[in-house]
Amino acid sequence: MKYKEKIKAIELRKQGKSIKEIAKILLVTKSSVSLWVRNIVLTKEMLEHLKENQYSFKVIENRRQARLINENDKRESFMIQAGKDIHSISYEKLKIVGAILYWAEGGKTKRYIRFSNSDPNIILVMMKFLRIVCKVKEEKFRFAIHTHSHLNANNAEKYWSKIVKISLSQFYKTYSKPSIASKFKKDSLPFGTLDITVCDVNVFLRVMGWIRKISNLTQKL
Repeated sequence: MKYKEKIKAIELRKQGKSIKEIAKILLVTKSSVSLWVRNIVLTKEMLEHLKENQYSFKVIENRRQARLINENDKRESFMIQAGKDIHSISYEKLKIVGAILYWAEGGKTKRYIRFSNSDPNIILVMMKFLRIVCKVKEEKFRFAIHTHSHLNANNAEKYWSKIVKISLSQFYKTYSKPSIASKFKKDSLPFGTLDITVCDVNVFLRVMGWIRKISNLTQKL
């Protein structure tokens, strides 16, 4: 038993501190504090004080949540209004968007298309670009998933196959990387990262040519 912590817990309880407050101060569990102070009888004034503090906490938390909701509503409204500035995406615009995406995220050291991302919306845009603008045939696509070993690889495969609308027969074996650090954290990438590969030198050179042209034109603005 943590004798010193128990004595301190009893002292704090007699001062009218809540079990949660004592546990936080002493860095012990609430169950331990509850056991240590179970025989301490609080005065009516102390009980009223604890009740007021609890009420104050709830009021503050409710106000905080209300502010967050209000702020999120304002941000959403602003983004909706900004979205009205863009009316459509033409073939030429998709060519520019796709080329710039590849410029930022695509592989440039090999003579084939290689693009990696974890955002399904970006993957969808790139697939549109490759299918519509680059005219890549469905059988030319190959995919690879990179995820962590504690995550479900089968779920990731089904997820990405549904996103790109291509059979798992065109997927390489999923690479699961061990990660102790991420195992105990909230997973921000539950389905890992998807690599898109198209082994076609002509498509690669065409995209690189578009990137060069965009760069040159932008410098003239």
